[in-house]
Amino acid sequence: MPLIKFLFIAVLVLWVIRILIRLLLPMLFGSLASKMQQQASGQAQQPKRKPEGSISIDYMPPKPNQGKTDKLGDFVDYEEVK
Repeated sequence: MPLIKFLFIAVLVLWVIRILIRLLLPMLFGSLASKMQQQASGQAQQPKRKPEGSISIDYMPPKPNQGKTDKLGDFVDYEEVK
């Protein structure tokens, strides 16, 4: 008898969870889709217009320090003598 009672309660709980998922997930995905759509429309309405021929540089790599190599002196090639 306890096995039948356990199976009945387990089936009932799983059935209730299934119904809740069918009701809640579409609302959740609908709200996420509407938020994404609002963000996309907000970005599409505000394009950054630049005058034709203007140049925009977003990233400038750091310049290496070349002052240190100038202070070392001249480099002299040599040949190994045996």
